[in-house]
Amino acid sequence: MTIMRTRQAVIQALSDELESDPTVFLMGEDIGSGGPFKATEGLIEQFGESRVIDTPISEMAFLGAGVGAAAMGMRPVVEMMFVEFIGVALDQLTTQGAFFRYLSRGAYQVPLTIRAAAGAGLGFGCQHSQMLDQWFRGNSGLSLVVPSNPQSMYGLLRSAIRSNDPVVVLEHKALYGERGEVLTGEAGIIPIGQARVVTEGKDVTIVAIGSTVITAKSALESQNEWTADIIDLQTLIPWDRTTVINSVAKTGRLVVIEESSYSGGWGTEITSEAVSRLWGKLKAPPHRITSPDAPIPYAQELEKRYLPSTEYVVSQINELIKTGKNPAPWWEGKN
Repeated sequence: MTIMRTRQAVIQALSDELESDPTVFLMGEDIGSGGPFKATEGLIEQFGESRVIDTPISEMAFLGAGVGAAAMGMRPVVEMMFVEFIGVALDQLTTQGAFFRYLSRGAYQVPLTIRAAAGAGLGFGCQHSQMLDQWFRGNSGLSLVVPSNPQSMYGLLRSAIRSNDPVVVLEHKALYGERGEVLTGEAGIIPIGQARVVTEGKDVTIVAIGSTVITAKSALESQNEWTADIIDLQTLIPWDRTTVINSVAKTGRLVVIEESSYSGGWGTEITSEAVSRLWGKLKAPPHRITSPDAPIPYAQELEKRYLPSTEYVVSQINELIKTGKNPAPWWEGKN
């Protein structure tokens, strides 16, 4: 085990795959100098400009080039400086790369990895702070992973690069500086589609991804009224139904913590699945804790209020367990 920051886990995963597979190469804006979060620092010196390629500011062009290179047998890792920038290149990914295997009857594979910085909490404003998992969840042919710590960043990124289909890796900006133990090498690789049970309890199942895993743990540790199974999904496409449903069957309660806004969030599918599978066995209706349907504020105090906090999560779960009913969200003026 090695102690490293999440951004260092990115560098280590990329380095290990570049070292082990000559078809792997990197593309993106300013990645030669390490990028804005220093998550590719030192790689151009180690592997050279032919495998760490700085691109012009044209996401449509270099993501499309990545799709083409992948279809021809390479394993490109394309960095989007911020996840919002994928918007100008969605066609290249969702209607081209994601469907190549299907449209070619399996003749072509597209082993493309897209790394994208995402998430709020650092004052980047509404145009550079979204998660935007909604953009990808309705698409067949690709996977979506959301690491929550240095180990999952390392393990999931290596799995993504080895996948024969496109994988989007949402890297939460607020987690780049987090420290943790990382098991490197083959033993540290985490399969796509496998959730992680962070803690075990009996009163409620809390499902989270990315930074909300930290919020869930903080909420659990800050009180002694209830215990919880905390499940770090790690992968949103495909998500680990078995682990979640088995946990909810045990606890009888489900709470999903999402950083994104209420409407269209990934938690809708989790809660729907729980209701359809466990109807009649639940002690309370499944509950989603989210941000409001509004742009992410730039002002520090407003952004802090916007995102689900430890205190808010505790109060919501307390009320759910006490009343057996869904608590109203804070923006309805009842919390």
